[in-house]
Amino acid sequence: MSVILLGTVGIVVVLLILVVLLALFVIGIYNSLVGLRNQVDNAWSQIDVQLKRRHDLIPNLVETAKGYMTHERGTFEAITKARSQAMGARTVAEAAKAEGTLTEALSKFMLVVENYPELKANQNFLAVQEELSSTENRIAFARQNYNDQVLFFNNKTQMFPSSIVAGMFSFAKRDFFQLEGAGEREVPKVSFT
Repeated sequence: MSVILLGTVGIVVVLLILVVLLALFVIGIYNSLVGLRNQVDNAWSQIDVQLKRRHDLIPNLVETAKGYMTHERGTFEAITKARSQAMGARTVAEAAKAEGTLTEALSKFMLVVENYPELKANQNFLAVQEELSSTENRIAFARQNYNDQVLFFNNKTQMFPSSIVAGMFSFAKRDFFQLEGAGEREVPKVSFT
């Protein structure tokens, strides 16, 4: 009788150890998924900070140019509309699309600026243009970092065995911040003539 009791206790102990190990394994994967999700959220907030900076600089650029470019009302309206849409974006996909449109509007604006040499020589305009250029570089870096974090997170949520835990706790795949505007995908043309 004691041999049977000892065997039953041994099986229960082994099963308890396995349950505890499985629970620790699930907790470890869950915690790593939470950490990756938070890194993705942090990376997005860094993009958001730079986009806000961009949105704040655009009115200064436009206002400086308005005095020189009196016949370019359509250009100013396109930038204002694109900026408004970009500021109203709620999801990564909406932001990517709206920012692509804003980038295209700004590119067209910069092309029009070429027709106004006195504007290109204005120190206020040059300072705001330099700030905007610097911000564009920061946005590109933040976007790259965000997409790297999304890649790590999506890999973790889709690979076995962490995909099981991700499914149990509803960790959803995140969207990359991809360029929407055709103009952003084109290689810039440089001419030295």
